[in-house]
Amino acid sequence: MLTCHTGKRIYPTEALAIDALIDAHARTCYSGKGPIAVYLCEDCGYWHFTSKGKINDRLDQQLRSGKMKLQQEANRWINKFKK
Repeated sequence: MLTCHTGKRIYPTEALAIDALIDAHARTCYSGKGPIAVYLCEDCGYWHFTSKGKINDRLDQQLRSGKMKLQQEANRWINKFKK
């Protein structure tokens, strides 16, 4: 996996970064602290997650609609069955 000199994972496009952000929230139950948006890094020219600023619109919509809770619950069950 490629990383920036900052140590952050890199995503070549904004769309891929947003998809990864949504996926990270579905896999991890962040309790108030965690990535909420993506930004274009001036150093490496790739996209990273950030916990600062305005929440990404797509992530916000999924959180508000309850779809994220459903996906998190599904992922918990998937992980239980893997064990």
